[in-house]
Amino acid sequence: MTTIMSRKVLHAEQAAAGVRLANSKVKVLQIGEGNFLRGFVDWMLHECRKQGLYDGAVAVTQPRPGGKPKIDALAEQDGLYTLVIRGLERGERVERTEVIQVFGQAFDPYSNWNAFLSLAESPDLEVVVSNTTEAGLVYRPEALVEGQPIQSYPGKLTQLLYRRFTYFSGDPGRGLVCLPCELLERNGDELRDCVLRYSGDWGYPEAFKQWVREHNRFLNSLVDRIVTGYPDAAQADAWFSEWGYSDPMLTTAEPYHFWAIEAEPELERLLPLRAAGLNVHWVEDLKPYQLRKVRILNGAHTLMTPLGLLHGIPQVREAMEHPALGRLVRDTVEKEIIPSLPIAAEELASYAEAVYERFLNPYIFHRLADIAMNSLSKFKVRLLPSLLHYADGGQSLPQGLLQGLAGLLRYYKIERVDEGFKGYTLAGESYMVRDDASQLDAIAAVWSEAKSGSWPLEQTVARLLGLGDIWGRDLAAGQPKLAAQLAEIIDEMEA
Repeated sequence: MTTIMSRKVLHAEQAAAGVRLANSKVKVLQIGEGNFLRGFVDWMLHECRKQGLYDGAVAVTQPRPGGKPKIDALAEQDGLYTLVIRGLERGERVERTEVIQVFGQAFDPYSNWNAFLSLAESPDLEVVVSNTTEAGLVYRPEALVEGQPIQSYPGKLTQLLYRRFTYFSGDPGRGLVCLPCELLERNGDELRDCVLRYSGDWGYPEAFKQWVREHNRFLNSLVDRIVTGYPDAAQADAWFSEWGYSDPMLTTAEPYHFWAIEAEPELERLLPLRAAGLNVHWVEDLKPYQLRKVRILNGAHTLMTPLGLLHGIPQVREAMEHPALGRLVRDTVEKEIIPSLPIAAEELASYAEAVYERFLNPYIFHRLADIAMNSLSKFKVRLLPSLLHYADGGQSLPQGLLQGLAGLLRYYKIERVDEGFKGYTLAGESYMVRDDASQLDAIAAVWSEAKSGSWPLEQTVARLLGLGDIWGRDLAAGQPKLAAQLAEIIDEMEA
């Protein structure tokens, strides 16, 4: 019989691991109690502590009131929780279980605002990490009310920094290093700009703004790991029976992890992540890392999704295992996308192999229907630049990218219905398309006119390629054969 993860169980785990938090000072403030940070940053800090490279603890709070149950659960478990890492490494299945032990404090800032602000007065605090989702890292005008918690994350950080500025009399050495993990380009710059806007709204002095700009670091970073969260009930129960305790804060993650941080390597003195053997890189410029992720990992997703759904393939892993679609994805990445990128081909090939292994993870059930949302804008950012690399260079358009565009156009063969916009697979099964409503209206209108006017498919495709508001340009312009090529591919699909 299992018991809820108790202090007795957890402290036994601590003793076995030789990792103790009792005398650790809080050096990191974490805004975000969710699965991602617990399966990414907190796991990394745990690895550093295990190796004796880091002695700091983390204070964790939630960015929104709705996160209180998780914060309370972490506090009840003395900040400890179980992480299971499982997936493929060099083609072999792996499964590793750790009790993560980095949280020195876990509290709700909405009911304990003073506890949050008091962290600003700690001389030990050095780093702020966050993952509040893209929607959380935005500026929203908000009134400043004495003694009342600020709702937004950037607003909370502004209050924390102002308390620290006043408490330490503007000491240049008391600035903090802020490491946002939100999936926004230039996320550090965005966070700094939000802080400065709130400072202006609330009438904070210019000396404080100067201190923010000159003595605090807002680092742009790129994170990559699939953290799959709490497993299905049968798997959780099996593990709990094996371990002898249950853990409501259990989470799971893939083995792969990557973190690129735009900063000098000397910041290892604060966070010795590379010293611990982690796949973390202090870099001068994030752009190459962002480019390879968007064009290869995200691009492969966007390539396979419409084609997979049209053929009745529901998941990423099954798409990669499919003899035709899996080969198409690999060939397109290796022979068409990688040659279009201004990055060393050998480096990109190694990255692509890691991506394939992640896609084939038998423990991850990544639905193509979820990836399909907003496929128009995704194609424009992820695959269209590679296609235009060949078109604008006067070269023949490669077959894999053409297959991807044809699959997208066929997937968006839609009609407006009461529930939204409906399409049909090649087998005649219906599906709903989720995307920008005005763009869907424009596409549905083209297909409707084609049906009523009995246009040839090539003419319909040409009309779709000419929707500049969607693609940013008329894709048929300068490519007289493109509509015919795509129409032929769609005809072959239908046949």
